[in-house]
Amino acid sequence: MENGVIMVNNVRFTRIELINTKKRIKVAARGLDLLKMKRSSLVMEFFRINNEVKGLRENIRKDIENGMNSIKIAEIVDGTLEIERLSYMFSNPDVNIITKNIMGVKIPQLMLGASNDSLDNIYLSASVPVSVYDAVILFRRIFNELLEVSQKESSMRKLLYEIDKTNRRSNAIENVMIPRFKFNLKTISEHLDERERDTFATLKFVKGHIVLKGDE
Repeated sequence: MENGVIMVNNVRFTRIELINTKKRIKVAARGLDLLKMKRSSLVMEFFRINNEVKGLRENIRKDIENGMNSIKIAEIVDGTLEIERLSYMFSNPDVNIITKNIMGVKIPQLMLGASNDSLDNIYLSASVPVSVYDAVILFRRIFNELLEVSQKESSMRKLLYEIDKTNRRSNAIENVMIPRFKFNLKTISEHLDERERDTFATLKFVKGHIVLKGDE
């Protein structure tokens, strides 16, 4: 008992505590709804990206097969030395990482910077043998597809982590916090009702006692 107020498990059996507990239940229920909405949006985004990755992987498989065939044709037509000479004219790609926000999750995006290749598209189309040109174009496309798949797979991992975290938070609110608040509400309400009954019985007894004294 603290200052005349009974407390069990740090719960005060007062009208104010009853009102505050009702408010806590409403706030927790609203938070639970928002978390469930967030989880649904994250799951939808995850499956959308997953479907895109499946299509990209199939495209990569086909393009790599075509690319290897184009290299074989280029070696037969123009020779290995010509292919090696042209390969030295390419520079390493400049990849920049930026992020976008999806429901509070930072998703990476890989962007190719300006190329420093000596072989620009005009030179390729005008001066490089057709068989080599076809191989270069194919492998450039494969590189971009691999970059996109890498980006999307990284996004999927981040989304999975956020989905799991959101799921754990919603479960804690739904299965622990709200039941505890409802139990406290029930306990406080029952205690206040019992106290009111005791008060009413006491007043009735006092009133009856006063009446009896008045009749003496």
